[in-house]
Amino acid sequence: MKRIGHLPKLDQPVAYQIKVRGRLDASWSDWFGGMAVTSEEGSDGSPVTTLTGTVTDQSVLRGILNGIWDLNLTLISASRIDTNGQLKEGTP
Repeated sequence: MKRIGHLPKLDQPVAYQIKVRGRLDASWSDWFGGMAVTSEEGSDGSPVTTLTGTVTDQSVLRGILNGIWDLNLTLISASRIDTNGQLKEGTP
């Protein structure tokens, strides 16, 4: 079996970039565990919000994703990133 990239242990902090449809302002940062919240226009003209930051473990990530679900936002992507904001190799 081919190994794809380096996968972190489930209890290690990992930086993520999560994109959702809709517009949230920076005041939602605390609600999403202190992640940076930015909004922009998507390629189709619809609003897209990006959450960027480090989560301490998988349970925190699950809480953020549950928050997205609770707000009835559509998840576009959730990707691991490196400290420079670049997608990690092997990230879907």
